Amino acid sequence: MSAKKIEELLTVALLEGGEMQHELYEYELEDQLDELRESLADDDDDYLFVITENNNDVAMLLLEKSGTLFINEAAREKLKEYWQDAYLTNVKELIPTISQELADNELVVNGVKTANRLSADKL
Repeated sequence: MSAKKIEELLTVALLEGGEMQHELYEYELEDQLDELRESLADDDDDYLFVITENNNDVAMLLLEKSGTLFINEAAREKLKEYWQDAYLTNVKELIPTISQELADNELVVNGVKTANRLSADKL
């Protein structure tokens, strides 16, 4: 699928409150959880989120350092909670890159360290 079409799907799913597919999460993301937990620990991120697309469906997960897992709409809402007023700007900026990576058949994994923690680490 073209990056442009994926961009449209991600816009609906991430910015317009569109439905995401649990079956796609199960098919493409669920079996990646052990590797994602390992990546989260290795990179010492506070959380990571993963977005995928297949056959016009979108799925995502958000995994916290604590091990708490959010799937699809719950993941989107948790990311909104983390990013607050920056959610719209951040997602609009990320969608083109994510879309191209998905069009290139890459799994899109974004690890995040929070600003508060970064500041505390520098003390």
